[in-house]
Amino acid sequence: MADIVVVYHSGYGHTQRLAQAVAEGAAARLLVIDAEGNLPEGGWEQLAAADAIVFGSPTYMGGPSWQFKKFADASSKPWFGQAWKDKLFAGFTNSGSINGDKSNTMFYFFTLAMQHGGVWVGNGMMPANNKAAQRNDVNWIGTFAGAASQTPVDASAAEMLPGDLQTGRQFGQRVAAAAGRWARGRGG
Repeated sequence: MADIVVVYHSGYGHTQRLAQAVAEGAAARLLVIDAEGNLPEGGWEQLAAADAIVFGSPTYMGGPSWQFKKFADASSKPWFGQAWKDKLFAGFTNSGSINGDKSNTMFYFFTLAMQHGGVWVGNGMMPANNKAAQRNDVNWIGTFAGAASQTPVDASAAEMLPGDLQTGRQFGQRVAAAAGRWARGRGG
């Protein structure tokens, strides 16, 4: 079984719920970036040991939270030693708007993964984009780069739609399957 770590920041709990769904699907460990943008004790070691790293952040003002960016900047130490080279990477985000420029957050994650010499795993799901589609369908938002969810700004994390959380679980399953194949192919 591949070692997968979901490293994320959540400002109001919505991204945390999506992180939990992704981790459930991937049988992954959660690693929280705190309100000051720091990892807990042993966090960097968990990332170094992982076969796959899944990034998560809310989309604020068209990009990831400043706390996630602080973590990303701090990852220059593993970058310098190419410690994450050839790991699998993936990502997810939540915002208050249907679009909310979530793609900018996903591209930020993708670029960070490429800077580290990683290999990206998209969600592999068809979008729910026909006339019969309902807001609660899996991948209703129609992303391909990773998992995305939308929660109205006046809704609590407990009010997140089951379809968005199922999208996260299925995305986690895809990451786990890819990480298992990747680890076997590398002799892991």
